[in-house]
Amino acid sequence: MPPALRGLAAASGLPYAVVGRDVDAVAAFREIVSAPGGGGGGPRVLKLIGALTEAMAEDLADLVGGWRADLVVHDPTAFAGPIAAAAAGVPAVRHLYGTDLLGAPAARNFLPAVLEPVADRLGLGAVDPFGVASVDPCPGSLQLPTASRRLPMRYVPSSPHGRSVAPLPPRGSRRRVAVTWGTTLDRLDPSLHLAGEVARAIAGPETSVVLAVTAEQASRLSELPPWTQVVSDGALHQVLPGCDAVVAHGGAASILTAVAAGVPQLLLPRLPDHVRHSARLAEVGAGLVVPAVEAQGQPELVRERLAALLDEPGYAARARELGAESRLQPSPAEVVTELELLVTTETAADRPVGLKPGSAPR
Repeated sequence: MPPALRGLAAASGLPYAVVGRDVDAVAAFREIVSAPGGGGGGPRVLKLIGALTEAMAEDLADLVGGWRADLVVHDPTAFAGPIAAAAAGVPAVRHLYGTDLLGAPAARNFLPAVLEPVADRLGLGAVDPFGVASVDPCPGSLQLPTASRRLPMRYVPSSPHGRSVAPLPPRGSRRRVAVTWGTTLDRLDPSLHLAGEVARAIAGPETSVVLAVTAEQASRLSELPPWTQVVSDGALHQVLPGCDAVVAHGGAASILTAVAAGVPQLLLPRLPDHVRHSARLAEVGAGLVVPAVEAQGQPELVRERLAALLDEPGYAARARELGAESRLQPSPAEVVTELELLVTTETAADRPVGLKPGSAPR
């Protein structure tokens, strides 16, 4: 991981290694959200992916080769992973965290060119950005077609803050709606964090609201209606089972946490990946989407779309089906066994690793 993530890695309690240098991804995404009409996101994202690959690939290749790793498992946007795997002559496996946006045909056409400069510098031929398989926490009916063999895995929600949530009080006859907005948009611009605005739009005598936010976000919330409860630094997956719906920003983790809980979703996305994750959830019938640029400052629109979500039982039924499908996927421990088998079956004789003829692994 790059140096900037050292603190998060240490807090996880897991072993880690720092490689490469930091890239200002926040600045890149600020450009994306500030572009007129949200245009130009694709080229900017590809440019950022290229910069991140350049920053990490050589150090990661040294780490993988020096440690004599048998397998590289990587984030679907961390393309230093397949390059390092190819340099070491070992398989690469993606670990998806939502719908497979980069597996779409358009992205498949552009990604090899993004990786080519770094691969050439390391003496490699063409490197497959998608590896030999993809660990996939999405229910199959929610996932887009993937670019490699799919290894389904049950999504296991967690809380980065490590705090449990006390049982929510009885809601009586009111509907209960969770509102959460992740942390990415805060880093870009706190004014893009719409959780408080949404809570004020939808809370009322018939609808109670649970705001699941960080303590820092909670400190910035202005006055809230009396039907609102704030849960600071709590585990979202402990809040959602007691709710009839969730309103959120369309981040992959929030979406999959709600999917696991079997809760329908009203999504107000702004970033390109949030827009596409949200659209997929709506396509399978488990939620509705209102672009954040349309919803901001229009409380009546948010109320109207939430009413449509809650009043049509088909959304809740489809959300429960997705939750049941998610729970039936193999556990992470079972997927580890699959990965071990994959390592034993993927050999240099039948797997192209990207090495140019006559070049040696690092």
